[in-house]
Amino acid sequence: DRTGRQVHLVSRPDGWPRPSDFALVKVDVPEPADGQVLVRNRFLSVDPYMRPKMNDVRSYTPPYELNAPMDGPAVGEVIASGSPERAVGEVVVHQAGWREYAVLDAARTRPVDVTVAPASAYLGVLGLTGFTAWVGMVDIAAQQAGETVFVSGAAGAVGSVAGQIAKLRGAARVVGSAGSAAKVARLHELGFDAAFDYHDGPVRRRLAEAAPDGIDVYFDNVGGEHLEAAIAAMKPFGRVAMCGSISSYNATEPPPGPRNLALAVGKQLTLRGFIIGSHRHRHDEFVAQVAGWLREGAIRYEETVLDGIENMVEAFLGVLRGDNTGKMLVRSTPPA
Repeated sequence: DRTGRQVHLVSRPDGWPRPSDFALVKVDVPEPADGQVLVRNRFLSVDPYMRPKMNDVRSYTPPYELNAPMDGPAVGEVIASGSPERAVGEVVVHQAGWREYAVLDAARTRPVDVTVAPASAYLGVLGLTGFTAWVGMVDIAAQQAGETVFVSGAAGAVGSVAGQIAKLRGAARVVGSAGSAAKVARLHELGFDAAFDYHDGPVRRRLAEAAPDGIDVYFDNVGGEHLEAAIAAMKPFGRVAMCGSISSYNATEPPPGPRNLALAVGKQLTLRGFIIGSHRHRHDEFVAQVAGWLREGAIRYEETVLDGIENMVEAFLGVLRGDNTGKMLVRSTPPA
């Protein structure tokens, strides 16, 4: 008999999550039924969007249930198959993360080519985070060559890829904000034209210094003060791709909206939110283009990896604190 560990949400966080809101539970792992596969997870993803799912409120995805395994992106190896669609040994991505072993319908898995990139990359630059960056920059912001682009949270998994995509699409200037001097240095290495630490003074002032002529596109991962600063810096007909608002995810009171939203009228701005699940029809084109850039060495990515499912919660809290550079992952190493 095989056993595996999984992480359960046992209480709904009030403000910042605490380790006591989670439990690491050992369970028996069943054999796959007809049409199912058993996957030994290699890498598990933690992402900012998971924090709102811990609240018992209506959102674009159902909230996590209490005393049940959480879910999220994962990549692993099929070690038993009840489906002709999936062979033992295939590497697949799926949404049954936060656990060492996953038993799920084969139709809910997608095989990946580990000759193109390592398995972990399919949770990052070639996964949902890279897809989010690509859709936000290409489709939502409709970024064009010659434009000035600002990316907040630019050293994170989505932001670091979004800024590089903007440069590859001919942006004249790409500016990023990040939370430390080391991350700012990393953004320069990734090809950002300017970058600043948002702790070093008001974002509005720092952005004006980095983009004195204004910005055409803002890729928003942070919200709050960053969004207000971007609206102030926007040129006429500027576009905002509203990807996330991590600055407010642990707030216990509703955060104030941008106080200068009225500028959007006179400047004729477009502020558009997006959910990546609504853009699945673009996935194949995304993979083809970004995989090509990877092969050419035109795009780079970074991973922050913690070992062992027992560190899942710490990895998640690290994402909320901004501890990661690039994609935050947990390497899962259950017995084969």
